[in-house]
Amino acid sequence: MPEGPSIVILREQAAVFTGQTIERAQGSAKLDKTRLVGQSVRSFRSWGKHFLIELEDVSLRVHLLLFGSYRINQRKESPPRLSLGFAEGELNFYGCSVQTIEGPLDAAYDWSVDVMADGWTPRAALKRLRAHPQMLACDALLDQTLFAGSGNIIKNEVLFRIRVHPLSPIGALPPRKLRELVADVRRYSFEFLQYKREGTLKAHWLAHGRDICPRCNIPFSKAKALGRSKRRAFFCQRCQKRYGDGDDAHAEKPVQV
Repeated sequence: MPEGPSIVILREQAAVFTGQTIERAQGSAKLDKTRLVGQSVRSFRSWGKHFLIELEDVSLRVHLLLFGSYRINQRKESPPRLSLGFAEGELNFYGCSVQTIEGPLDAAYDWSVDVMADGWTPRAALKRLRAHPQMLACDALLDQTLFAGSGNIIKNEVLFRIRVHPLSPIGALPPRKLRELVADVRRYSFEFLQYKREGTLKAHWLAHGRDICPRCNIPFSKAKALGRSKRRAFFCQRCQKRYGDGDDAHAEKPVQV
């Protein structure tokens, strides 16, 4: 599933169509595509894992889900979910969810939840996080109401960097570690963006997809479905401390928006 930094890159690449008029709208997405034709693009925005196309009287929300993709001025052999044609190019989306949003986007989204947004603040993020003491650290970093845009790569990398075991409950983390977690989600998201632009993201992974802990030189523990989010995890049992009693029977389930 593309994470927030990848959606920022999509937003930047699609910006060439800002101000242009949609001349063609096709695809298998179940929405009134005739309504889109003739509308001009006011802006392209992103919120977490949502790519947003703001038109004159409606907006489109594109979520690439687990295996979605897009092509700009290119096409795949498979039929698109949505294809928007302009006078000078086209924007094609595949294997994704496409929905319409009525009314202003500012009324639909709290931009401060997006870990890459200008309006994001650590104080507000800490307040949201502290309201979920039973949630496991591995789940909190995937909860889009807490950290919109954070995904499995960010989860594994951040928890390794701050030396926190993924099964630690949020309420068991010392205040210093909680602040460290919040700060590092923001910090690593922008590092992710830089590496992605350079095409070197995988080369910079310390934990995600790795076999050996670079600090302890011992094999990583690997889980195919960790926590209530049931996502892949890579962590070190030696240098990532497990806070709390480790009882996740009543752990809170993360929210995907």
